[in-house]
Amino acid sequence: MTRRYIAAIDQGTTSSRCMIFDADGAVAAWAQREHRQIFPRPGWVEHDALEIWANVEQVTAEAMSRLTVGPSDIAAVGITNQRETTLLWDRATGVPIANAVVWQDTRTAALALDLGRDGGQDRFRDLCGLPLATYFSGPKIRWLLDNVEGGRAGAERGEILFGTIDSWLIWKLTGRHVTDVTNASRTMLMNLATLDWDDSLLAAIGVPRAMLPQIRSSSEVYGTARGVLEGVPVASALGDQQAALFGQTCFRPGEGKCTYGTGNFLLVNTGETSVPSTHGLLTTVAYRVDGQRAVYALEGSIAVTGALVQWLRDNLGFIGSAGEIEALAASVPDNGGCALVPAFSGLFAPHWRPDARGVLVGLTGYVTRAHIARAALEAVAWQTREVVDAMAADSGRPLDILKVDGGMTANGLLMQIQADVLDAPVVRPRVPETTCLGAAYAAGLAVGFWPDLETLRAQWKADADWSPSMTSEVRDRGYAHWRKAVQRTLDWEDSAG
Repeated sequence: MTRRYIAAIDQGTTSSRCMIFDADGAVAAWAQREHRQIFPRPGWVEHDALEIWANVEQVTAEAMSRLTVGPSDIAAVGITNQRETTLLWDRATGVPIANAVVWQDTRTAALALDLGRDGGQDRFRDLCGLPLATYFSGPKIRWLLDNVEGGRAGAERGEILFGTIDSWLIWKLTGRHVTDVTNASRTMLMNLATLDWDDSLLAAIGVPRAMLPQIRSSSEVYGTARGVLEGVPVASALGDQQAALFGQTCFRPGEGKCTYGTGNFLLVNTGETSVPSTHGLLTTVAYRVDGQRAVYALEGSIAVTGALVQWLRDNLGFIGSAGEIEALAASVPDNGGCALVPAFSGLFAPHWRPDARGVLVGLTGYVTRAHIARAALEAVAWQTREVVDAMAADSGRPLDILKVDGGMTANGLLMQIQADVLDAPVVRPRVPETTCLGAAYAAGLAVGFWPDLETLRAQWKADADWSPSMTSEVRDRGYAHWRKAVQRTLDWEDSAG
């Protein structure tokens, strides 16, 4: 019998899920499970990789069970993952030598400053497209090697392996130690021109080549799965934001999307040429289909958006569930004069200020939790506006339309605020969780389930759209108010971490 479905594993910052898609790109079944967020010290964020793997196995089995299918019905499985999160494990035992250091973690702030003393924050940008920041994997690897007993000696012998979460899952599924170009491009260790590990970057940051995975295309068969997916080809890996770009079928230069998840991530396809940024954006690999040239992108990354709603729920108790924030924020017409800037891990694009910390300003006796909830949604929209402005400055063209995806796009009020502050239409696709769809598309291409990119493009359908209704006067006043609040976040951490 012909295999009828493609599976995608989405290992995200707060949860793991498996989605199963049919030939039309529609979701046939899914399952999801959250994992713990571990905060050993202020600014430190960790995950238990063994817990993540157990959850991945569970949600994959559950999704297949809900559809009443088995591995024989799955043509291929693709992987999409939280990027930059850094894990080291023992080659012989497969056991991590420490918790995974999450992309939000700021423990490498001092190391990033030290590395930048000779050449500044952009010391390595010409080679890897990235500024020196706590965000990326290379300095996290260095920190683990310097702080976990026996880590460096084992890494130099090739006994301790490094991987981003895609590598960890591929290792657990197939026993192969590989990564794809999109995840490798987020480490500060890969040369954007050669698409290989760069010896000068490895030497400067202090990472042994012997511990690194092989870099492969985003869409190709890496191996055959064991366990719950026994016999299924593992056929794609894409960092979550590149997967969303792929799922939104942004295959042509100038096409882009914004994903609303734990953070916000805006990517625009720049074609087969990497474009350097002069406005605080990242140059990254968008995807590579096996046998074809790599496609590049410009990216603006915002650390805290959906995580801000989670913080209001879990830390302050403002809401009982994330979905409640829309009604609470809609119960007031504006923010009551307050502003909330969630610089919990510093500010990412376009500022790149690890010394920044979150602020809630403009408080008076009039302000209620509803005003703060609305200010939280506005913070998501204004942060996105800053990145859109930087993207227009680098690309030389203003934004015509914003394709959006991710869990927060279910919030209609947020989407309307976003259209208003951008003064541009916002469009949500039929399948809003395009990270999974992009991984499925790439896996399906690798095994011939779908024939080509144009077939995928023809499947994209709009589900909802929002048009701007805010006057330019109100918009400009709100932006000035926001930028004033951002200034209050700066220089809080004297040592930048």
